[in-house]
Amino acid sequence: MNKRAAGAERERQASEYLERNGMKISERNFRCRQGEVDLIGWHQGYLVFVEVKYRRDGRKGYALEAVDGEKQKRICRTADFYRYSRGYGDDVGVRYDVVAIQGEEVCWIKNAFPHRSRGGGNFAF
Repeated sequence: MNKRAAGAERERQASEYLERNGMKISERNFRCRQGEVDLIGWHQGYLVFVEVKYRRDGRKGYALEAVDGEKQKRICRTADFYRYSRGYGDDVGVRYDVVAIQGEEVCWIKNAFPHRSRGGGNFAF
């Protein structure tokens, strides 16, 4: 299985896991100029942006370690664009979650990181 197919399979696995645990997935693989978010959904009143990371084992590091500060900033910029483009105001609660899949173990980290901004709300369309 190539990397793209493996990634799609893990995102499907994460999506099913989240839905079984109460999240309503509204978008998959949202892409724009600012970046990409694997899953977007609603959970407990929050608009949730989910990053899915997979590692077969620990030889190349752990899945959670792959969501570093730069990745978090890209996810937040993408989330800002998504909210702006869909007409969601600042009154909508936003959360950033990570689903880390290490081997066959699935770990859902709610509110995994705070909103990170590079400053300014300018969007390139």
